[in-house]
Amino acid sequence: MNGYTIETAWSVLFSVICWTILIFLIAPIFVIIPLSFNAEPYFTFTSGMLHLRSEAFSTRWYDAFVSDAGWMVAVRNSFLVGILSTLLATTLGTLAALGLNKPLPLRSLIVSLLLAPMIVPIIVLAAGTYFVFAKVGLVDSYLGLVLAHATLGLPFVVVTVLASLSNFDHGLVRAGLISGAHPTMVFRRITLPLIAPGVLSGAALAFVTSFDEAVITLFLSPSPGYYTVPRKMWSGLREQISPTILAVATTWIVLSLVLMILMGVLRRQSVKRSAKPISVV
Repeated sequence: MNGYTIETAWSVLFSVICWTILIFLIAPIFVIIPLSFNAEPYFTFTSGMLHLRSEAFSTRWYDAFVSDAGWMVAVRNSFLVGILSTLLATTLGTLAALGLNKPLPLRSLIVSLLLAPMIVPIIVLAAGTYFVFAKVGLVDSYLGLVLAHATLGLPFVVVTVLASLSNFDHGLVRAGLISGAHPTMVFRRITLPLIAPGVLSGAALAFVTSFDEAVITLFLSPSPGYYTVPRKMWSGLREQISPTILAVATTWIVLSLVLMILMGVLRRQSVKRSAKPISVV
């Protein structure tokens, strides 16, 4: 009985520690949300907000965000670059993982090079990317941003797809080929459905990486016409401090959560579909 009590106490203590760490990590996020509804142009809680007075709260900064053409251009750029870079990173990352799943000479070196963007400090990668892209005219261009963001997202796709392929039954592929199915059909009807959870997970991580990236964009987008939302937020904090940035940050937090939940739902559905019997007919 005494041992059971001690075990229960340790379990409660461990839960308290975990919740404390979680609250400590997410507290900065939740502080931003009420501040974005501040009626005053301050980055702080006013006395009215602390006393929950209705006149201290306002949606004026959200109205300013929506009505500002510069912010809308940044939102459009973020989605455009995020979607295109995710498609590119997912396609190349999936193909790379399929190739690396086979015995290859220098396989470890190739994997290390592909995963380098996850390890190299982002400021080093940004500076190197800038000097290379400046030589070929890709600075201040959508193509440059898409290629740079795809480079950041590709390692996540490679890792997640390789993880899915680790338990892949290659006998199914051989069975499909023996049955007379074309290799393209075998990939579309057998391989892709089974690795789809890894592909979707990698795509979600690649998109979120692009969606929140600011350092490389800071180097590659000196002109406002190519600003993404994180780049414009940095510029706003540096040049003109306005609570509009808090409204944008809150909107971005909500969008990121919605996207992650949506990707999780799609991934679960993909897992269910991959568990069904496979037919190449």
